[in-house]
Amino acid sequence: MTVADDQAVVRAGIAAILDAEPDLCVVGQAADGDTAVELAVSARPDVALMDVRMPGIGGLAATAAITERSPATRVLVLTTFGLDEYLFAALRAGAAGFLLKDAEPERVIDAVRVVHGGAALLDPAVTRTLIDRFTDGPGPLDTTRLDLLTPRETEVLRQVARGLSNAEIAAVLGVSPPTVKDHVSVLLGKLGVRDRVQATIAAYETGLIRPGSGP
Repeated sequence: MTVADDQAVVRAGIAAILDAEPDLCVVGQAADGDTAVELAVSARPDVALMDVRMPGIGGLAATAAITERSPATRVLVLTTFGLDEYLFAALRAGAAGFLLKDAEPERVIDAVRVVHGGAALLDPAVTRTLIDRFTDGPGPLDTTRLDLLTPRETEVLRQVARGLSNAEIAAVLGVSPPTVKDHVSVLLGKLGVRDRVQATIAAYETGLIRPGSGP
């Protein structure tokens, strides 16, 4: 994996924590967005840990560039609470996860493993921010995207957006987990999104899920 942060002490500290884990290996560090992209393209890391505010193109543009030029690399954004106006843009750029900078080291390590495993991850406080964005005014709803989905796929999307795992969705709908996995794969393709985080955003954008709605 790679670590990008403009603060040398923070960057070195995170890299040391991650490199100390037997199953993790830091192959490069970057102090700015341009270098972060170059590292991702050359080293092809499984995970790129990305700060938001950095010199050069910055973390948001770097995230978009990495997901385009090194699609196998999963970007985990480490952000400071109070800069969450960047959250939505980063997720749309393809970030697979968001974690606050005050997270405990163990939480950062676990987040890297989760993202590396192909899952999406949002810090609970960040999830609240995402929901608040739509509460404050999401703009016109693009309900036409739901027309691409079958009724079953729409219901699976609803449960994904509420944070349920495949096993939990299977229990709710009375089907098998592999069936849910297939539905999730198909609906991601139809919506043109890469993971469950972006699918959740789509659920809010289309009005399928409204802030404050119950399970």
